[in-house]
Order: sequence, then structure tokens, then C-alpha cells
Amino acid sequence: MENFRKVKTSEEESPLPFSDLPSDVVEMKVKEGSKIRNLMGFAMSKMGLEATRQIVFSGCGRAVTKTVTCVEIMKRKLGGLHQVTKVQYKTLLEVWENKDLQPDGHREHLTVHKNVPSICILLSKDPLDPNQMGYQPPDHPEDLWVDETDTLEERSGSFPKGVKRRLASPPHEEEEEQHAKKPPLQVQDHQEDLGTMAGC
Repeated sequence: MENFRKVKTSEEESPLPFSDLPSDVVEMKVKEGSKIRNLMGFAMSKMGLEATRQIVFSGCGRAVTKTVTCVEIMKRKLGGLHQVTKVQYKTLLEVWENKDLQPDGHREHLTVHKNVPSICILLSKDPLDPNQMGYQPPDHPEDLWVDETDTLEERSGSFPKGVKRRLASPPHEEEEEQHAKKPPLQVQDHQEDLGTMAGC
């Protein structure tokens, strides 16, 4: 495949894995190259409306992590949202093109079917069935975005500069320093003692 380059990727269309969804439910399809700021700007404007009760975030492959990030941001900003998560596999169709021209002047194309993990997350202002697989209740208020005990500096993200301090020496270095500071031991003259004992 070193002579081929990917020219197109398309996602297999499949229904959302949730039952009893309204026909006009807001669906946010997160792509690998999507900007979180753009996604959340649109999603928050929709969920800010009283008429919008539910929203679905979906993504597959490398977009799964970004999908979860969007959901966590919305849960912390709005609060009180019920969640149902469904994980499955989805088929991506990749079209690859040969970099080298064929003798007839055309380029060879290959179509690759790739199964990748996919995630769909439903967020709802209204209660959902807690017995269904993947259900998660709303977060408690104390677990949300800002802690009341945080200081102004912590909330604004401006922390005072740290003070440089000397690192503590490892234990073996401290022992060596202590031994170096101790005066040398006084060695008695054993010959003198022996002479005294001989004279006794």
C-alpha cells in the first residue's frame, strides 16, 4: 500500500441505538477533525432552548475520545443530565488511489472496508430508564465544574510563582555529611597500656 494514498473516507449510515427518540432530536456527529469549540457552541445553543430535551453525540474511530470530551463538558456546564452510552462497531469505507498512472492513463482505486469502534451517548434533561444498559444518573452538584473552596487564583488559572528551594539530599548523602562532621575517634596508645600492665 506504499504506492497508494487515501482520497476519501465515508461512514456507514446506521440508525441511532436508542428507542423512543423524537424525530427532531439533535444529533452531533463528531469527526476526527472537528473543533470542540465549534461543536460545543452549537450544542449548547440548542440545549439552552426549553423545547430541546435531548441531544445525541456520536463518533467512531479516532473521534471517540473527542466525543466523550464533548459530553463531559456539556454535563458539567448544564448539570442534571441523564446519560445513556452505547458502544458498538461501525464500518468505514476508505477509497485509496494509486500514485502511479496506469499505462492507459487512469489511476487504480481500492476500496477498503474497516470495522472501527463507535460510541453514541444520549444526554437528556428528562429522566431515563435507569435499568437500561449504559445508564448513568446525573452528577451530584459537589462533583461539578467549580469547587466552592477554590481560591480566586485557582479559578482564574493564575497561580503565584513558586519559590525555589534546595532539594533534600538523599539519605545516604546525609549520612556521609554527618560522618564527615564528626571528629575523628581518639585511639589510645596500646603500647603504653601494655607497658603499664607489664610493670604491675
